[in-house]
Order: sequence, then C-alpha cells, then structure tokens
Amino acid sequence: MSIPTLPQARGQGALSTATVVLLVPRKAHAERWMPESLYNVAVAIVVRDYKPEDFESLWRMDQECFPRGMSYSKQELNGFMGHRGSFTLVAIDGKEKLQGFIVAHCAASGHVITIDVGPGARRTGVGSRLLRAAEERMRVAGCRAVGLETAVDNLTALSFYKRHGYDVVRTWPRYYSNGVDALVLKKDLN
Repeated sequence: MSIPTLPQARGQGALSTATVVLLVPRKAHAERWMPESLYNVAVAIVVRDYKPEDFESLWRMDQECFPRGMSYSKQELNGFMGHRGSFTLVAIDGKEKLQGFIVAHCAASGHVITIDVGPGARRTGVGSRLLRAAEERMRVAGCRAVGLETAVDNLTALSFYKRHGYDVVRTWPRYYSNGVDALVLKKDLN
C-alpha cells in the first residue's frame, strides 16, 4: 500500500513548495488518511494545584488566549488567584509543559474566573478536565452552583459551556473593558 500525497488525498493539483503536510493513518481504518494536525494523539495530562513558580507562564498564556481588554494584567490575575476562597488548577503534559489552567472561587456559590487552554491543546479535552476538576472541588467545598461570564461573541466558549451543562441566565452590557457584552452562565452542582 502506498501513502497518498496531499493532492491524491484531497483530489487537488500539486502542492506549493511552501506546503508540507504529513498524513498519518487513522487507527480504526488504516485505509483512510488524515492530516496529522487533525489526528488526536493521546497525551498524558495531569491536573495539579498551582505553584507560585507557574505564575509567569499562566499570565503569558492568558495574554495569548484573550485579546487586550479581556486578558488580565499581572496584578489582576495575581489578585484573583490570591483572593480568599480562590484556587487555581494547572494542566501539564508528560514533559511538564503547561497546557491550560483554571482560576475559580468558592463561597456559597462558585465562580469560574478564567479558564485558559493553550492553542496546541485545544479540542483535546484539557479544558473539560480542568472544568470538571474545578467543579468537583467546588462541590466538595459545599458550593451548590457555579457561574461564569463569557463574551457574547465567543461562540466556541459558549458551545463548550453548554456541553458542560451551563445555561445562559442574563447579559451584562459592556462587561469587558473593551466594551464587549458578557453572557452570564450558571450550572447547578447538586
């Protein structure tokens, strides 16, 4: 069996000299081919508590994940993480490389302050693992519900939260410093 080139796989003409795409077989169907970037390879992800030496990496990831006006300054992020009742969970891979993090607060009701997943780890389950771990910690601490905000134009985040059982309860006009409205979402933890 020969390995098809990208033009054969997609039925197109020749590749440009600047385009290189490695095709790998799907496990279930070796006769089918797909680009490597679409092939989810199992990577061991560990969710652990935040350590102070993680801060710079977390702040840089937040700057990468959110545009100006939505990303946090170092002071803001440090303040949220250090607030009484707050906790931060970090997702790392087998090489100790940061994949994502979540900052949440727990009182009578929980609140997800931010959840950030690096571009290379999106759609691999990292965000779901972080969210479930934070929800479980809030549940154990006695939180009955959890809420969060997301930008009205962040359809990826809205879809993610809806899949995890969150419901939109209202809109906050001009919530973000760049003037974008926020959707407020809630989930019952009982």
